[in-house]
Amino acid sequence: MAKKVELTAALKKNFGFDTFKGNQEKVIQNLMDGKDTFVLMPTGGGKSLCYQLPSLLMEGTAIVISPLIALMKNQVDAMRNFSEEDGVAHFINSSLSKAAIEQVKEDILSKKTKLLYVAPESLTKAENIEFLKQIKISFYAIDEAHCISEWGHDFRPEYRKIRANINEIGAAPIIALTATATPKVQHEILKNLEIPQATIFKSSFNRPNLYYEVRPKDNNVDKEIIKFIKANEGKSGIIYCLSRQKVEGLAETLNINGISALPYHAGMDSQTRSTSQDKFLMEEVNVIVATIAFGMGIDKPDVRFVIHYDIPKSLEGYYQETGRAGRDGGEGQCIAFYSKKDLEKLEKFMQNKPVAEQEIGKQLLQETASYAESTLCRRKLLLHYFGEEYNDDNCGNCDNCRNPKKTVEAKEELTTILELVEQLKEKFKAEHIINILLGKKTKDIEAHEHDELDSFGAFPDQDERTLDTIIHQAMIAGFIAKDIENYGLLKITKAGKDFLKKPTSFKISKNIDMDEEDEEADMPTIKAGGGAADEVLFSMLKDLRKKVSKDLKVPPYVIFQDPSLEAMATSYPINLEELQNIPGVGAGKAKRYGEKFVELIKRHVEENDITRPEDIRVKSVANKSKQKIAIIQAIDRKIPLDDIAANHDLEIDELLDELETIVDSGTKINIDYFIYDVMDEDRVDEIYEYFKEAESDSIEDAITELGPEDFTEEEIRFVRIKFLSEMAN
Repeated sequence: MAKKVELTAALKKNFGFDTFKGNQEKVIQNLMDGKDTFVLMPTGGGKSLCYQLPSLLMEGTAIVISPLIALMKNQVDAMRNFSEEDGVAHFINSSLSKAAIEQVKEDILSKKTKLLYVAPESLTKAENIEFLKQIKISFYAIDEAHCISEWGHDFRPEYRKIRANINEIGAAPIIALTATATPKVQHEILKNLEIPQATIFKSSFNRPNLYYEVRPKDNNVDKEIIKFIKANEGKSGIIYCLSRQKVEGLAETLNINGISALPYHAGMDSQTRSTSQDKFLMEEVNVIVATIAFGMGIDKPDVRFVIHYDIPKSLEGYYQETGRAGRDGGEGQCIAFYSKKDLEKLEKFMQNKPVAEQEIGKQLLQETASYAESTLCRRKLLLHYFGEEYNDDNCGNCDNCRNPKKTVEAKEELTTILELVEQLKEKFKAEHIINILLGKKTKDIEAHEHDELDSFGAFPDQDERTLDTIIHQAMIAGFIAKDIENYGLLKITKAGKDFLKKPTSFKISKNIDMDEEDEEADMPTIKAGGGAADEVLFSMLKDLRKKVSKDLKVPPYVIFQDPSLEAMATSYPINLEELQNIPGVGAGKAKRYGEKFVELIKRHVEENDITRPEDIRVKSVANKSKQKIAIIQAIDRKIPLDDIAANHDLEIDELLDELETIVDSGTKINIDYFIYDVMDEDRVDEIYEYFKEAESDSIEDAITELGPEDFTEEEIRFVRIKFLSEMAN
């Protein structure tokens, strides 16, 4: 217990945070105990702190291996902001002069430096290796660790050499960190870094608010999409296509049919792309048709649907793109159109690539096809792919769970599959097993003389997809596993061997041909908002917000965010006094923007004879405390904020809390004199521009979008106060 208190105190002292996020504390404790550590944590989860804090607390200098020079500089600047000693953090890479490198080495040797960032290329240089041999290294941190794996989405060959360099420099605990890794990628990271016994910390991949559906793709796709969007008028959505040509064509089709849509792809000039993105954020258009180039740089919280016109090349890509829906926790519909013809096209695109790359690409496509064709719970399949178990039988939020298919007994087929895998000594992939059972004389089967086996042609009347479903469902049930070392080879687990000894009922869902139209299945319609009791009023309030937003030339969220509108459409405030008690409104916003909203609500209540909830408590707004008045007066006199904090016995984050309360209440303050003294103008401008374009003023969203490695939470909070004071008050 003492250790926990000590870490929390260190967090508060060094970074100003009161509590850790997620697994941060356990990760840090594990590393400080001298154990190798693997961290799988989504972007914005606070990966950097997992090595920054222990570096300050442990003896020696921590070596952080990072692929991006720009991120190194920003992280070093951020660490220096938290410390009185500039030498606390340094980087060595190709951008530094010899004189600068000598200064870095001097600080390290004098034990000032706790964190040293290096590019993997810099780590291979003999002079750097010789220097690092002289110092005490607390631990090695490998950031963006997925770069090690050819199966990762950003493979870097130089990452393969990191372990050899570490061996030459000297042993110390290793922490590897990444935001995305399937079991295969995770295994490669651990193997290549030679840390097989590392403690693994994973955050969940489950997004319970997202609805997953796969639809058969035919000549009516455009018509279906138009029908869907019109049934969900006013909702924001992204449609992903694989080709630029399809992006342009579909955007044009939507516009011709009365749907305001814009294209977005890498072939457009940056100004046009930027304009399209801004119009989407400002809700001037609701639909963007894009290649995967879109969405990386934004975090619009209320994207209500993501449609894949073409099936993606991998489940990692699919998961990442669908993840742009419902980031506010509200409803998000993820609909993919699938055709085997699209898969064949994607395979043809790979033909000019190296054989090893083709093999990897085909395996990834096969996983995507299995997902698309499966009758199992989509959520269970996705989480299983990322190595996470989902134990509910029915998630209630995917097409296969909402409309379960008829089940059929498959005990005989599974028994035969398991016996065949065992007979072939677990040396073949699912495709080979299926071809044997169907009686297909492929080159591989004839070469191994597997057409002579008793099980050859055991199920001539079965279809390929049903057998694939049995294998996939057996994997999820724990009877079969894929050999990660030799990707795709089927292995029988202990549970599978137990099943062979005593087979029990094993039911699978009956397949529907994905290349045929399923007449009964309609694309879902989306309910307005997430929690509004009066959906009609909620829609009217959104329309009014859009009009006010356009008139004032500010993003809609600056006026009121969706949760505030939902609360208005539930409790019906009909005057400014009631409105200011709505979450996210306050006295300042009520006074500045509220008149038109309460007029609309009052008219709606009267016209529809609505009885408002009787238990609405109108809270009186407390007078500003003496401390708040003193803080405002000190700011008027341009006293530095750290001095104001000290005078009131506050930490800087506690002062920021007070300033945010002051601004949220509608009081305008000007802290430019302090901001521009502690921050570069271009950094202030970048954060300010983010808030101008963003759909949310959430600090957490801003950190995720701007990058925790690039900007500190403190910097973002300073500029947010400036922004809200100028734009919203």
